Amino acid sequence: MDTPLTTIAVVGLGTMGTGIAEVLARAGREVIGIDVSEAAARQAVASLEASTTRSVRRERITEQERSDILARFRTFSDLRAAAEAELVIEVVPETYEIKQQVFRELDAVVSPTAILATGTNALSVTRLAAESQRPERVLGLHFFNPAPAMKLVEVVSSVLTAPPAVETVTRLAHELGKEPVAVGDRPGFVADGLLFGYLNQAAAMYEANYASREDIDAAMKLGCGLPMGPLALLDLIGIDTARTVLEAMYTASHDRLHAPAPVLGQLSEAGLTGRKAGRGFYTYDAPGGQTVVPDALTPAESAGAVTGRTVSSVGVAGSGTMASGIAEVFAKAGYAVVLAARSQEKADTAKARIAKSLGRSVAKGRLTEEARDETLALITPAGSLDSFADVDLAVEAVAEDLEIKRELFQTLDKVCKPGAVLATTTSSLPVVAVARVTSRPEDVIGMHFFNPAPAMKLVEVVRTVLTSDEVHATVREVCVKVRKHPVDCGDRAGFIVNALLFPYLNNAIKMVEEHYATLDDIDAAMKLGGGYPMGPFELLDVVGLDVSLAIEKVLHGEFRDPGLAPAPLLEHLVAAGCLGRKTGRGFREYARR
Repeated sequence: MDTPLTTIAVVGLGTMGTGIAEVLARAGREVIGIDVSEAAARQAVASLEASTTRSVRRERITEQERSDILARFRTFSDLRAAAEAELVIEVVPETYEIKQQVFRELDAVVSPTAILATGTNALSVTRLAAESQRPERVLGLHFFNPAPAMKLVEVVSSVLTAPPAVETVTRLAHELGKEPVAVGDRPGFVADGLLFGYLNQAAAMYEANYASREDIDAAMKLGCGLPMGPLALLDLIGIDTARTVLEAMYTASHDRLHAPAPVLGQLSEAGLTGRKAGRGFYTYDAPGGQTVVPDALTPAESAGAVTGRTVSSVGVAGSGTMASGIAEVFAKAGYAVVLAARSQEKADTAKARIAKSLGRSVAKGRLTEEARDETLALITPAGSLDSFADVDLAVEAVAEDLEIKRELFQTLDKVCKPGAVLATTTSSLPVVAVARVTSRPEDVIGMHFFNPAPAMKLVEVVRTVLTSDEVHATVREVCVKVRKHPVDCGDRAGFIVNALLFPYLNNAIKMVEEHYATLDDIDAAMKLGGGYPMGPFELLDVVGLDVSLAIEKVLHGEFRDPGLAPAPLLEHLVAAGCLGRKTGRGFREYARR
């Protein structure tokens, strides 16, 4: 089945179909664009004319090359135009009825050797193939939007697909400059299968009024390095589209994490489907617009808000990487810092780590030697928490163990002066549990910094039901002064970032357990198709599999959702001592240094 694929038909000339047609025409293929709407066909031609004009202006192609590309793209309104195509890619609306009708008509038109590809990201390729007279030549070819820019293409095989057909379109994807990933037939495939579960959880988090839309989006951008927050991305994708994909995923998996959040249905039914409608989770300047405009949910200016307490000195408890990083952050911002550890030697070692970090900044030209010396002079290492007697803010960054933290807070309660704010950097433990061991739970709050603290801009500000407004205001003001972005969230497991990140990581592990896709293909899919800076298995090995398992257990214990139960493969690797980069082996093996 060594089909040359020189002439390719694209059925459906919406945004995706037009993008695929452009990719094919630029790569030298003869492209037959088919759409029942003549207006859509005209728009597709106009789009190609505009994009190639920009390419000429930027000197990426010549005027002659532009003319050749345009000449290779012809549009029609009748499916019979696909008769000469060796490959047909359909990207019509996401319903079985429409797609099956297209496949039935194509069966009567195309040659027996032609390959039929569906661009679906939610429907069953197997079900579509079974309706065809040539199921062995039907497969999925899932491009990502915008098709000219996005490198990922998921090549989807059903149990009926002949391997030579897969090989042919995989070779085509490489020739188009894309990165093909081979996947089986399940709703969402790899990239959307992982992405939409995460988006659904974010929508549910917003619906529960746990955090604002702005804070949810900022947390995931700043905490995970994502190009867009989940709610803004839902608006871009289309809330109705997301709901359709999730319905298909839930039908297949019966996993509650895939059951569409009610807010998605409510917004869809109201016609508030995102950017294309001018309003979704956010409000835009016009239907199809990209600029967010203020609406009734936009946070008001802070004028008249509660004023925080004065903070001029800070105590940081701990001697590890996080404690050193937090102490560096505060000292750089001009705060007098007491860095307390279990011994003077450990405290001195932690300060030396800060000196080394500042030294690297000097070497890179980011900091002057004078500024380095001034920062170090503000840090006083101490071997006892007694040194916190006069600090205005005490921040603990010790081991993630509830009993250790409780004991430390009992000591802080005795040592720190009245009015001092007591903060924990826990990423998974209940803040109220440490607050209750003090005589001043109203002064206790969570300040979850991200590692490495000097570089990461996010701080999750976690208030309990007992935290005072004044303490909350104090911590937010301090975050701004140390050039961090504070986001507010309540005192529940995972806060914002970990509650959304770790179920996604856990689902990626389940894909490998089920032999659905390889580690490399999943990592490639999420980087190329989702814009993630790291694939899930790269990230798990960096974070540490033991740390990841501990967070998964906390999330499962709090929310009791079966879908959050840690993947057995993760538990087995941890039990075997394969903890990631720090041990030289996790999901992958690493060279020992």
